[in-house]
Amino acid sequence: MNEIALPEGELTYLAEFATSLAIGLLIGLERERSPAAKAGLRTFALVAMFGTLAAMLSHKTSSPWPLVSGLLLVGSMVIASYWRKQDQLEDPGTTTVAAILVCYGLGALVWYEESALAVMLAIITTILLYFKAELQGMTRNLDRRDLISILQFAVLSFIILPILPNQNYGPFDALNPYQIWLMVVLISGVSLTGYIALRFFKQRFGVVFMGVMGGLASSTATTMVFTRRSSYNPDFANLAVIVILLANLTVLVRLALISMVISPAIFIYLLPVLGGGLLLGLMTAVFWWRELSQQQAMPMPDSKNPAELPTAVGFGLLYAVVLFFSAWLSDVAGSGGLYVVAIVSGLTDVDAITLSSLCLYGLGKLEILNAVTAITLAAIANLVFKLGMIFLIGNASLTRRCAPGMIAIMLGLGGALAVVSSSLHS
Repeated sequence: MNEIALPEGELTYLAEFATSLAIGLLIGLERERSPAAKAGLRTFALVAMFGTLAAMLSHKTSSPWPLVSGLLLVGSMVIASYWRKQDQLEDPGTTTVAAILVCYGLGALVWYEESALAVMLAIITTILLYFKAELQGMTRNLDRRDLISILQFAVLSFIILPILPNQNYGPFDALNPYQIWLMVVLISGVSLTGYIALRFFKQRFGVVFMGVMGGLASSTATTMVFTRRSSYNPDFANLAVIVILLANLTVLVRLALISMVISPAIFIYLLPVLGGGLLLGLMTAVFWWRELSQQQAMPMPDSKNPAELPTAVGFGLLYAVVLFFSAWLSDVAGSGGLYVVAIVSGLTDVDAITLSSLCLYGLGKLEILNAVTAITLAAIANLVFKLGMIFLIGNASLTRRCAPGMIAIMLGLGGALAVVSSSLHS
């Protein structure tokens, strides 16, 4: 019996329609749960495939009208279905109409070879539809101060930051307006995110989330924000120390992932060093976690502005000063002072010296031990800088809590480096 083989083009079309079908079923599955919704699994699946079909016809005929007409037709039909029966339902159908139109657009997006983006947007759409009650509860609990902080952060991030030049200026080309203001944005973003997480998600796993996400975004910004907040509220110190330690431990994980991708040869020797610091740091973080678990209630920061705008701008100026002196010291050290450069650059950024060391090793200009040592020194210098910042900005209670953890991480890094160094020399 002869097998029927589809042309290659038709197989591609079949895959695209299958993707749009899956998108429609995903969104329709959520809408099927709503009693007031007049569209469910079948409707959303058909609309998604109709979007792909309309986009296909527009492409084949070189005319936008099939796609535009399909959008108007789908929107009119859904609106008419709600208009015919106005029975004062709790859900007037606006959300379902919007979801239908989005589904149609996602189907069209699949045809234009943006399937990955369409799937991601479909998942986001489903999440927004599913968490209706939670989102409404959050918006009702926002007061005027919260909204002002969100608007301030939006202005900092999406109006001021994009127009700043991403170029180096000043002596030693040390001052980059974009990079300096980016630190202001990170400070405000971490502060606002932490405030919202503590206010609306008071479960204790939220502390771990804030620490890890803060470390991925900026451990320096996270350290700064929670140091300031603990100075306002002494009861906040136990929570702050956990977030700060986890953020700085996340940096070690990030460095390990960077080295694993860029230079697996160095990763073998760098992993024990970073692992030593991670192990000792986690032990202290677990200790303070148990202390926090014994508290009766999750403490809330006493903050007049959740976006911490004055603090963010002040740190941006401090960051610019540190950048200048780091560039000056690097220039004085010259090309032979690799370790000095690693220490001074590590005060503000560990990733830069890590990438530089890995690239120099890849070019054959640096030995394995030199690269591992430079990265380790940068990480230790970064921890020293943050510990000094905690001492100068925070209160004595937070300093006493953070110091053992930070020092433990530094001892773990230094001790493991000594072991790796002796093994390479032997």
